[in-house]
Amino acid sequence: MTGPTGPDREAVRALAELLRKWWELSAREGRPKPTQQSLAGRLGIDQTTLSRYLNPRHPSTAPLRTVELLHTVLRAPAADLPRARALAKEAAAVPARKSPHPADPTPADAAPADAALADATPADAAAVVAPAPHRRATLRTALAFLAVLTLGGGIGLGWSAFAHRAGQGGPSVAAAAASTGPAASRWPLARKGDLLWKARTVQYLLQAHGHAVEADGDFGAATAAAVKTFQSAHGLLADGKVGAQTWSHLIIRIDSHNAPKQAVVALQYLLNNTGTATDITGIFTPSTTRSLETFQRARALPVTGVADPATWRALLTSQGPAIHR
Repeated sequence: MTGPTGPDREAVRALAELLRKWWELSAREGRPKPTQQSLAGRLGIDQTTLSRYLNPRHPSTAPLRTVELLHTVLRAPAADLPRARALAKEAAAVPARKSPHPADPTPADAAPADAALADATPADAAAVVAPAPHRRATLRTALAFLAVLTLGGGIGLGWSAFAHRAGQGGPSVAAAAASTGPAASRWPLARKGDLLWKARTVQYLLQAHGHAVEADGDFGAATAAAVKTFQSAHGLLADGKVGAQTWSHLIIRIDSHNAPKQAVVALQYLLNNTGTATDITGIFTPSTTRSLETFQRARALPVTGVADPATWRALLTSQGPAIHR
C-alpha cells in the first residue's frame, strides 16, 4: 500500500509523535503510565488501532474525537490541544488509500447478483449473471410496483393505527410531533468525573462568568468547586452538579450584540462536535452565525442565528455519548 504524500504525510507523522509524547509523559504526579491495552479500553478501540495512532514510523490518523479524549485521559498540556486539533484536521484530509489490485472487469449488472449466486443452481446462476434485457426490465418494473404497494400499505396501516389511538384518547398529531421535537429534549446532567464535551462546555461557560478554571475536558475537583461557587451566587443548591436549573443560569444568550469570548468558544465547540463545521476562534463571526443557522434548521428550531436556551439545549443533547471516568 502507498501512504499519504505531500504535507499531509508530515501531519500524520507529527500527530503520531505528539500523541506518543503524551503517552510517554503521562506518568507523573505519582501516576503510572497506562498500558496500551488499558488505554485502548478507555478509548473504546482495539489495541492494534491505538498502537498505530502512537507509532510515528507506521502511523494511522487518529480521529479528532480520539485525539481530544487522549488529551484528556493522559492529562496532556493544555497548550498542546490547539496544535493537536489542527494536525488531526490536516491529517484527515489525506485521500483514501487505493487498493493495489485493479478491480475485476465485471459487467455493470453483475454486482447486485453476488448475493443471489450463493444459493443458486447452475442454471439459475447463469440467468442471474447474464439476464436478458427484457428480463431485467420486467424485474425492475415488478420491484418498483411492489415497493409502491408496500409503501402505500405501510402508510395506510400506520395512519389508521394512529387515528384509532387518537379516537381512544391517544395523543393528537400535534402532541405526537411535539413529544419528539426540540422541546422534548432534556438538559444533560454534568458532574464530577465527566470527560470531554460535558466537562469542556461547563468549563468554558464558567470562564465566561469569570471563574478561573482550566478547560481541560476533565470535570474534576476544581471544576466541581467552581460550579458550587457559581450555584451559591445564583441561589441554587450548591451540589457541584450541572442540571437543568444550573444550565439555565450558566448558558449565555449569544447574538451579534452579546458574545463573550469563552461563551462563543463553548458554542463553536458544540457546533463543531455535531458535525457542523465551525472554526473555534472565540469570535462570533458571520461564519459562526451561518453554522448556527444550519444547526437550527436541521433541528427544526427557529432559524434566528441566536444562541438562545432552546438552541443551547439542542446542542447539548446532540453531542456524542457521554464519557465518565
